[in-house]
Amino acid sequence: MMDFSGKVALITGGSRGIGKATAILFARLGGTVVINYLNNASAGKQVVEEIESAGGKAMSLACNVSDLEQVTKMVDMILKQFDRIDILVNNAGVWLPSSIRQFDFAAYERTLAVNLTGCVNCCTAVVPGMIEQRGGRIINVASTAGQRGEAGYSPYAASKGAIISFTKSLAAELAAENILVNCVAPGWVHTDMSKNAIQSEGEKILSTVPLRRAATPEEIAYPILFLASEGASYITGEIFNVNGGSVLCG
Repeated sequence: MMDFSGKVALITGGSRGIGKATAILFARLGGTVVINYLNNASAGKQVVEEIESAGGKAMSLACNVSDLEQVTKMVDMILKQFDRIDILVNNAGVWLPSSIRQFDFAAYERTLAVNLTGCVNCCTAVVPGMIEQRGGRIINVASTAGQRGEAGYSPYAASKGAIISFTKSLAAELAAENILVNCVAPGWVHTDMSKNAIQSEGEKILSTVPLRRAATPEEIAYPILFLASEGASYITGEIFNVNGGSVLCG
């Protein structure tokens, strides 16, 4: 069984969806969790209360991950409180439509700022501490869209494709420091972000998935936790596809 006793994890976008499920499972397995959120303090507080009511340890912090100064302050607060960050899960993201025929540059800029720059900011802030403690795990959350593209959502697909390349680059760069960097690439998942699309086009969407259903957030969280565990001690630079068979690549 996975055991994260004594480990501290920072999970961005941890107040809902995949991030929330990951935070709850991580705490259930003995770890201390820091939940990052952007605006919804109430949602962050609810996750902390759920974890603490089950005997776990957690705290929540507001931070716009696209702002390096805010990220640096958040990481400094965590290090002051817990003295370490063992695991970083870069999960915060947005999914905004933008057709190339009427390209929405504001949506493009926000998507790259949150999805890609946010990931880079958190890595640059956390890695020095991981180097000092001689080890750590970074798990970036990408998407099937980063591998096959997504019509009408090209900024999102581009940001997730960049995260995949960024993951591979950091894995090679940080291997000598005992920092393992991997990526989970989900397909369709039942979250607030995808709820409307699944409700309105469920049959069309699920017909592309061999398992004929979308994942639960927990079904993405468990692979994230595996990559953070000792069971994945010889895995780095990998893209863990969790998509019900909708994208088959190797």
